[in-house]
Amino acid sequence: MTIAVYAGSFDPVTAGHLSVVRQAARLFGHVVVVVAINPDKRTLLTVAERMELLREVVALHPNVTVASTEGLIVDYARAIGASVLLRGVRGATDAQFETTLAQANRALAPDLSTLFLPAESHLAEVSSSRLKEKLARGEDVSDFCPPAVAAKLRSRLSPPSLRSP
Repeated sequence: MTIAVYAGSFDPVTAGHLSVVRQAARLFGHVVVVVAINPDKRTLLTVAERMELLREVVALHPNVTVASTEGLIVDYARAIGASVLLRGVRGATDAQFETTLAQANRALAPDLSTLFLPAESHLAEVSSSRLKEKLARGEDVSDFCPPAVAAKLRSRLSPPSLRSP
């Protein structure tokens, strides 16, 4: 069985991320969605909150699990016997960044392949940052993320008058 690792900060998980997960779940025997912990990056949600949300939204896929790591993703992938690193791309800017990252990962771990999976075209503009910005302005984000994610973010970002009960 081929194990694939899809890593990111997932602060928070978006509809674009889930598009990649759905594709990966069809392609691989086991997909591990890994919350990559970067102590230098300021995040809105804790690692535990990000993992909880991910587990909730990937629950429909029995071959998808959620984990976290503070180390290099290539080290984590090797430790669990993965042979593929997955990266989501939204457009040309992502492709350039992701290609550079894939080349760095290949230099560290030539035994791991990187596969780029584009999100569905209507999700090309979805990002965690944009999602948080929209919620902070009180805008509708139902096309950008699952309801559980919107509720969690709304409790953190929205003015009190716009928060769900």
